[in-house]
Amino acid sequence: MRWVFAILGGLCSGSFFGAILGYGLGSLLSSYGKGLAKKQYEKHGKKQTDFQLALLITFAYVMKADGVVKRSELDIVKRWLARTFDEQEAKAQLLILRDILSHNIDIKTAGTDILLALNYQSRLQLLHDLYAIALADGCCSKQEQDAINYIARLLNISSADFQTIANMYFKNADSAYKILQVEPDASIETIKKAYKKLCIKYHPDKVASLGEEVQRQANEKFQQINAAYEQIKKERNFS
Repeated sequence: MRWVFAILGGLCSGSFFGAILGYGLGSLLSSYGKGLAKKQYEKHGKKQTDFQLALLITFAYVMKADGVVKRSELDIVKRWLARTFDEQEAKAQLLILRDILSHNIDIKTAGTDILLALNYQSRLQLLHDLYAIALADGCCSKQEQDAINYIARLLNISSADFQTIANMYFKNADSAYKILQVEPDASIETIKKAYKKLCIKYHPDKVASLGEEVQRQANEKFQQINAAYEQIKKERNFS
């Protein structure tokens, strides 16, 4: 998850998020941070603070989806904070997260800001991070799945790409086809074309600038695409 800093360095568009006032030196900062977020803004400035808040709000939305914030989910986010910030800053961000968890969450605002800030590939990566949180306890509830699905829609993730990612985590009889974004009765030519298209789209080199951790994760997902293709080749008996 070291992709945060790479995104901050070069994958953002426009003014990064919108005005800081839209988030919260008015409503959001005071509501979610009880002054903590304002201090972060004063320390780091608009762009980094907006980004941190949007991520924390998105994480919190998934953590609260099933009505119970589990220790395992919190541990996942704490490890992310520890890898991303120094010790003092990580503790400050954790306090903000806990404040966010105690309030109603404005996920639409966070989703809109992330949509404006991140390119498509980075938004896909965020979905993987959200699944990691949801599956921290070994089970992703329907409420958590619905929450991630909703966030995907807010981030303008295509239905086909969402199904590709979701079926990497939840296997069923048609998962291999859904990962490749084809129907089970698709022609062999269609399957081959879909596979080549996904290989280009999801190749680890696409996230080479985001650091070793993201590349490792991307390579794992790329291997799942290859595995799905090999499974279909075996089932349909083609090479």
